[in-house]
Amino acid sequence: MLVLEYKAVVKKAQAIAIEEAIRTSQFVRNKVLRYWIDNRGIGKKELYQYNTQLRAEYQFVKNLNSHACQASVENVERAIKGFFANCKSNKPGKKGYPKFKKHSRSVEYKQSGWKLHPTKRRINFLDLKGIGELKLLGKWDIHTIDVKLIKRVRIVRRADGYYVQFCVKVDNTLESPPTNAQVGIDVGLEYFYSDSNGHHEENPRFLRFAEQNLKRSQRNIHKKKKGSTGRKKARGIYARKHLRVTRKRNEHAKRLARNLCLANAKIVLEDLNISGLVKNHKLAKSIVDASWYNFRQWLEYFGHKFGRLIIAVPPHYTSIECSNCGVKVQKSLSTRTHSCPHCGYIEQRDVNAAKVILSRATTEGHSGSNANGDVSSTSVGRKTCRGKKRR
Repeated sequence: MLVLEYKAVVKKAQAIAIEEAIRTSQFVRNKVLRYWIDNRGIGKKELYQYNTQLRAEYQFVKNLNSHACQASVENVERAIKGFFANCKSNKPGKKGYPKFKKHSRSVEYKQSGWKLHPTKRRINFLDLKGIGELKLLGKWDIHTIDVKLIKRVRIVRRADGYYVQFCVKVDNTLESPPTNAQVGIDVGLEYFYSDSNGHHEENPRFLRFAEQNLKRSQRNIHKKKKGSTGRKKARGIYARKHLRVTRKRNEHAKRLARNLCLANAKIVLEDLNISGLVKNHKLAKSIVDASWYNFRQWLEYFGHKFGRLIIAVPPHYTSIECSNCGVKVQKSLSTRTHSCPHCGYIEQRDVNAAKVILSRATTEGHSGSNANGDVSSTSVGRKTCRGKKRR
């Protein structure tokens, strides 16, 4: 599944209509979830029947396209299935019990309720919410794609405006240059990652560099009177600056992941429990700023696209094990050089860890993943180890 995104040119009346559609989609989702909570044991059929009752009871729900309401029900069904799957697999910690949405930012249409202009640079939403025709800005070649292959259309609100996403069912795998190279990756905070070949990728620290500017914008919000237009504008400026940091971080991870997948036939990385690592409040901001999870998502996406093997191995003791002889050498976090007293091997700490990670690929890793762009996919991959990374 390929997702193509366009910036939408939206008038004020259309923005109000889009917000109403988003609120309606959120309302349907929350009502269906409440119905499931109050009637344990009901199945998929009953959820869709209740959705039909909501459309008959509330006129504003009926005004939203029926397939958009069904998409909200599908989101609830997906959350329920994920919760029970985590329970059956004995996932440690919280099992992901479905939660009510409070601040939804998107509404999703299926294959009805919209129509593309013949030039495919405009889209017209046909339900009774009054969104109407939106002009699309972007360079994607959607005009070359058959409309029947478009399975979903989403309207997404971000800090800098509204975007229209097209989920297209196409095979986006590409031929990649033949290679037998393989590499182990050790992500970190001093360097974004170090590989088994001795290469270090610098950590850009986008949030750290923008932090002072963000704090200044945040202080400007509290200088404005609550409920005023000036405060609303200040909040918009603050949100757009955060969005800029997010986009920089995402493009950085995407570029590195693509280059790695083009250059190597097999990439081995650690199966880190990021949610557990960020509980360390001294390192949480730096870990989030490094965005290891996003980097892994892009690695698995491009691995699927280029036909590369992406393997995740348990992270235990990768930083203290000697890559030459296998003896565990205890060292503090401040010690950046691995020096083995058993065999005399000396190497930079992160490079040694990357070599250990690569050596574990044949015995302890797994390559299962669901990061190939499916619309219904919400997870990156199957977790075989939930342990914290030991440094």
